[in-house]
Amino acid sequence: MGSALEATVTLPFEPEFIDEGNDCYNNVESCALYRMLPANARDYVRESPHLLEYLHILPVNTVGIPLFLSELKRDLKSMENPNIIYPVNETTFIHIFPDPDDVRNWYIPIEPSFLHSVKAILPVIEEKLIDMIDALDEEPVTDEARIEVLRNFIQQLVYVRQPGEEVDESLLSGGTPKDLKDRIIQFLTSDIGASAKPQADGLPELSDGRVILSQQEYKALEYLMIRDKIEMGTLKPFLSDRYIEDITCGGVGPIFIEHKIFKGLKSVVGFRDSTELDKFVIKLAERIKRPLTYRNPIVDATLPDGSRINIVYGTEISKHGSNFTIRKVSEVPMSIMQVIESGTCNYMMAAYLWICLEYGMSMFVSGETASGKTTSLNALTTFLPPENKIVTIEDTPELTVPHRNWTREVAKAKGKGEGEGSEVTMFDLLKAALRQRPNQILVGEIRGVEGSVAFSAMQTGHPVMSTFHAASVEKLIQRLCGDPINIPKTYVDNLNLVIIQSAVKLPGGGTVRRMLSINELVGYDPETEGFSFMAAFVWDPATDTFTFTGRGSSYLLENKIATMLGIPENRRAEIYDEVDKRARILERLHKAGYTQFWDLFHMTTKIKKQGLLNIEV
Repeated sequence: MGSALEATVTLPFEPEFIDEGNDCYNNVESCALYRMLPANARDYVRESPHLLEYLHILPVNTVGIPLFLSELKRDLKSMENPNIIYPVNETTFIHIFPDPDDVRNWYIPIEPSFLHSVKAILPVIEEKLIDMIDALDEEPVTDEARIEVLRNFIQQLVYVRQPGEEVDESLLSGGTPKDLKDRIIQFLTSDIGASAKPQADGLPELSDGRVILSQQEYKALEYLMIRDKIEMGTLKPFLSDRYIEDITCGGVGPIFIEHKIFKGLKSVVGFRDSTELDKFVIKLAERIKRPLTYRNPIVDATLPDGSRINIVYGTEISKHGSNFTIRKVSEVPMSIMQVIESGTCNYMMAAYLWICLEYGMSMFVSGETASGKTTSLNALTTFLPPENKIVTIEDTPELTVPHRNWTREVAKAKGKGEGEGSEVTMFDLLKAALRQRPNQILVGEIRGVEGSVAFSAMQTGHPVMSTFHAASVEKLIQRLCGDPINIPKTYVDNLNLVIIQSAVKLPGGGTVRRMLSINELVGYDPETEGFSFMAAFVWDPATDTFTFTGRGSSYLLENKIATMLGIPENRRAEIYDEVDKRARILERLHKAGYTQFWDLFHMTTKIKKQGLLNIEV
């Protein structure tokens, strides 16, 4: 079933326990704290009694009852001391708990196993499971099948005691059922989440070997077994949270979070020493089938949900202990409407890019790490003509293209025990893509020799879109023409557009992502060995607005696209009317509620089919 992926949990408050007896958990209506909760919180508590248990240990007299929200809105960003609980899936909730002494507030996952000391039960159940698994006729292949098998086995090994039920002592094989509240108090006075397993002496069992548990303990046991044996262990709540962008453990200490709403947070989950952390990352690497060794201490891989993970093992190269970083990938990509909502660009910029991409311009989105390059690139794919054949090439799959004719290719590293030639590089995939007659090639990131193939593709009429690490057009050109990419300078102007994007600080505080400029590459002068480019759009940091500096002088719109459309030279200014028209279309679609990635693609496809995008010549 695999090894457990566990860490230590340290609460940021002194737990309290309101003495209301077991009736509080068996009959929530009788609970005074339950009656104090708002209506939506009561709904959550009825479905998830472990949430009420958590509220019972929370010092509500000091911090107040948390605000319960089903989803988080952007206006919460300005909240100074957030005390908020929200669900991330059917069983798990997150408590954002204020820390007045730190810029980072607390991130507390509330899971069914959170307050139940089922660690004493685990060794007993695991031992019984071994015999049952050995007797299996056929090994389940998928995780879903493994979960189903595990659930069935646990049901056979456990007797669930109903509220108020007295178990006949003659049926017991030793031990007596402990009161639920006593178990929680025992858990809270012990080291929460300690890796050492408590002794299992005196566990109540029936004579047939079934372990007697309360309903809450049974749910906690089932959740913990599935979470740690099949799923991603301690990391499950973090990976389930759609509001998380990055998960970072820089060494011994807490796991840190970059949250879409509450920005930097510190988790109550962490590691007390380097030995505990080393064990965790070794098991984590085994779970994703990329084992770590002293000879190969660095792993770059993809998690089952598509998120990117980087692991560095050992104190020799990471002085604070092993570390890992996970960059979350949304199941549904952000649409250009959501990018506009976040202020990264505006309708006019989106309309301009729409025309440029529709008519085959090649484009790089460039900027530093975590500036939102891949998010913007993905959002812009809805502007590619729906009938086009798209080929994407990545080393880690992140791009999602809405087109039906989409070929997705991912580089393959040399596997353990595989011979020479087993590796498939981005360079290999890009060469293969040129034989597949794509209308557009999307490269996840250009950083090496694949760059020369990408520019060769542009020269032969294959538009290329990619992300790149450079903070300005000048730096981008320097990197393209230097090692290891080595593009001939005369090739560079095959690239038409460069978006420079960055994570910037606003005057009022807070970090946001902005397209600092959209630049048109005009040409290369062999005499001066210089490149000419012009900014079509520029961001003004003082007002947080964008200026269409290229209106009336756009090289791409007037000299490339207008020429392609056969617009006479004396009427080329009409191309700007088309940008205005498309900006209005996007604004109308946004107001009509077409904000999701797929919805927007279907609507732009319908608009194109109806001929509303045709430019009259």
